[in-house]
Amino acid sequence: MRRYSIAVALLFFLLAIPLTTIAEIPEVLRVSAIPDENPNELLRIYAPFVEYLSKELKMKVQFIPVVDYAATVEGLAAKKLEMVWYGGFTSVQAVKRTQGNAKRLVLRQEDAEFKSVFITRPATGIRSLGDLKGKTFAFGSVSSTSGHLMPRFFLLKANLNPERDFKQAAFSGAHDATALWVESGKVDAGALNFLVWQKLVETRKADLAKVNVFWTTPPYVDYVWTARGELDTGLQERITAALLKLDYQNPEHKRLLDLHRTKRYIRAHDEDWKGTEEAAIAAGLLK
Repeated sequence: MRRYSIAVALLFFLLAIPLTTIAEIPEVLRVSAIPDENPNELLRIYAPFVEYLSKELKMKVQFIPVVDYAATVEGLAAKKLEMVWYGGFTSVQAVKRTQGNAKRLVLRQEDAEFKSVFITRPATGIRSLGDLKGKTFAFGSVSSTSGHLMPRFFLLKANLNPERDFKQAAFSGAHDATALWVESGKVDAGALNFLVWQKLVETRKADLAKVNVFWTTPPYVDYVWTARGELDTGLQERITAALLKLDYQNPEHKRLLDLHRTKRYIRAHDEDWKGTEEAAIAAGLLK
């Protein structure tokens, strides 16, 4: 009788455990990234990461491309993705969308003090933020931290409202597209991720004789690898360890780190994105 009572008590205890707390180890680790550059470039960057993680974790890892930023948030919330390379704002959206369940794992050391650059053509006469009044301007994606949220936040701090003070404010959809729009004359100026800008300059996809940086934002926290909270905590830690393990002195690891424009990853702490959440609320992009 006593054994029966214990068994019944144990059954009720197990039934009382919320399903969301049950750790998951998927057969395939589905990884994605916000589409902040063109699809071919994203595949070039993340295919080697998939190969590396598959080897380190000893499981199948698959890169899932998405059409827009919102799709990465919905994919994580719907359990169609296990891990995503988010920008700061989309990371905040993912945590909010999953009722605080999404877990930030690691970020690049540069992401702890990230920046956006404002670019223009010399002929526009734009030398400062104040000169943007009456001009045409391009942000990246609506959900981009470095291509929209933080540039808008700092414009508002400078008493510039894009919808009121610019001749037109448009969205290019991606950082490299913003640079192309400015250089080609489609818009007078634009804002983008400083690392993408550096890459465009180094690969000669941006001509400094035609387009230049006229203002750089103060630093803020940005991109981060974020996982579904339901994932087995041991698996989360193994993913974290695999990324923290990357050593720039190791030629194989250097290739991966160079693809992500960094020399090392550091562990993420969720509270560091509180400022991003506050900036999004102040800019009217998050309720």
